[in-house]
Amino acid sequence: MAIDLTGRVAIVTGAGGGLGRAHALLLAKRGTRVVVNDLGGARDGRGGTSAMAEAVVDEIRALGGDAIADGASVAEPDQVEAMIGRAMEAWGRIDILVNNAGILRDRTFTKLDLADFRAVLDVHLMGAVHCSKAVWEIMRAQRHGRIVMTTSSSGLWGNFGQSPYAAAKMGLVGLMKTLAEEGAKYGIHVNALAPSAATRMTADIMPEAELAALDPAFVAPAMLALVADEGPTGTILCAGAGSVEAAHVTMTQGLYIGDGEDAADRLLADLPRILDREGALPLATGMEQPRYEVERHLARQGQPPRRAHG
Repeated sequence: MAIDLTGRVAIVTGAGGGLGRAHALLLAKRGTRVVVNDLGGARDGRGGTSAMAEAVVDEIRALGGDAIADGASVAEPDQVEAMIGRAMEAWGRIDILVNNAGILRDRTFTKLDLADFRAVLDVHLMGAVHCSKAVWEIMRAQRHGRIVMTTSSSGLWGNFGQSPYAAAKMGLVGLMKTLAEEGAKYGIHVNALAPSAATRMTADIMPEAELAALDPAFVAPAMLALVADEGPTGTILCAGAGSVEAAHVTMTQGLYIGDGEDAADRLLADLPRILDREGALPLATGMEQPRYEVERHLARQGQPPRRAHG
């Protein structure tokens, strides 16, 4: 079954090159009108030019598609609102938002300036907040919307020298999970994509042989599946080099420790059992953890659990 997005309108941030360009081109090929957003700055976010976004628009138009370029900084909510206004004026609706814009200012935590930490959060995390907030009421009114957050393996599992990037990317997972819950009754699906791709962001931090296998075009199909009408919500997909996987935030079965003066000592002694991933629980929402723990506590008091887990 072919994914047909004819008549849809998409905004792709950071679409002047790399992943964003691949996303924008694939969306256009499937009939979507695309706002190609890119500030046009360097990898660290400094500077800016409209040339990159305009070049992608030219590519889309050469393929027979419809696109407009926009140089709004996602870190600036007023600029984002203006971008959304231009899209609505041009096409009257917004169906898809791919939050892809990002910068890197990698240093070890010891050497990192807090201003750089904030700058990375402002683009990756707050940029996604600004854009998602700006389209949210439009999508609610339409009773349809698709939002993709670009997370990262660095956020899901950590990476040396990338504390601000990792913090922002894991923050996007929490944002995605919550918005997926809140948007469900309005037909808004929200997902996250953790890409492995050769872009300006990874050009000098991965071996050349690996970069050759990580064409951004391998990642874009996962994005397309996430924004399809039949796509999921609340899902984290990982994609790169032709492979697609799912990532889950799980909780182990754990142990009942209780309280008492020696609670921490018993916990430390039993830590291997607490860390054991066998039978780990893929929780549906944040409330599942306290419910699980309260039911275990009640069971220890002789009261049967209200429902099964795992």
